[in-house]
Amino acid sequence: MLRRTAVAAGVLVLALPGVSEDVAVAQTADPRPPRPQTAASPLAGRVIVIDPGHQLGNHNFPRRINRQVPAGGFTKPCNTTGTATDRGYPEATFVWQVSRLVGARLRELGATVRLTRQSNRQDRWGPCVDVRGRAGNALPDGGADLKLSVHADGSYAAGARGFHVITPPDRAPWTADIHRPSRRLASSVKAGLLAQRFGVASYTAGGDGIDVRSDLATLNLSDVPTVMVELGNMRSASDARVMTSPAGRARYARGLVSGVRRFLG
Repeated sequence: MLRRTAVAAGVLVLALPGVSEDVAVAQTADPRPPRPQTAASPLAGRVIVIDPGHQLGNHNFPRRINRQVPAGGFTKPCNTTGTATDRGYPEATFVWQVSRLVGARLRELGATVRLTRQSNRQDRWGPCVDVRGRAGNALPDGGADLKLSVHADGSYAAGARGFHVITPPDRAPWTADIHRPSRRLASSVKAGLLAQRFGVASYTAGGDGIDVRSDLATLNLSDVPTVMVELGNMRSASDARVMTSPAGRARYARGLVSGVRRFLG
């Protein structure tokens, strides 16, 4: 059975310790009634949470981001600084730009979109991974349709490049309820990125572009189908060239939107 949180008056506002100014809007219910699906708005009535990993200013708040928070049967630091290309283009900025493109297109298709952070600034931090993990769980209809956590890797392994999608295992009581639809979401996101001519990472377990992990609070604390996608390796010169170009970010966004649409049918 899915774990749910009660909602009063249609709105849930969480007052959790360690939550930054960028508290997740994904926790707030949309008061608008769902629109009927049409050919122009095939995702009407769907609620999608997008989690742009990290925050640009995390490195300025070491005490806050290093505080331990619940992560699904254990604790982890609230957040990390993320990685960057060799020329200093931050992961936080890359995933923010891609996530905004994805959100804009999904809204055009009729979906209600929630982002777990609302800015990309040096004077902001968080939200913590436990807040990100619960984003989208508590809505009046029982939760979002899916959550997509967007990241990029920073591997120094020789020749490491390409994307991979991380999905939770069958792990009671945390992800036993969502591991099957999350695996289907992972397959859909993988297919969407492959259709945009992105290659899967050869340096991760299995080498097939899908990785199963039980150590991520963003996945462990979710009650809705959830994946984390590492869009590429920022330490790879070839991946970095794509990530730092507007055309490349648009390709990533098209791949993610395609994956969401495949999953939602």
